[in-house]
Amino acid sequence: MDIELYQEIALNRDIPEHNLKKGDIATLIDFIEHPQEGEKGCILEIFNPLGDSVKVVTVPISAIKILEADDVLTTRSLVEI
Repeated sequence: MDIELYQEIALNRDIPEHNLKKGDIATLIDFIEHPQEGEKGCILEIFNPLGDSVKVVTVPISAIKILEADDVLTTRSLVEI
């Protein structure tokens, strides 16, 4: 997977501890090494549809995917009901 910094990506699985769902879009802002030599991580910034930064999270690199031409964008609330 050839992902560049500041590229928009999508999650390929739910990240419940951050209230994120598969398909949510984020911007990759950095790569980090695992402290015990485990899987490399990614720091992601989550924006709302208005362009405001709402959350910065760290996820394993295996939890992200490059956006593709046949992906569809959608919206949902980060507020749990």
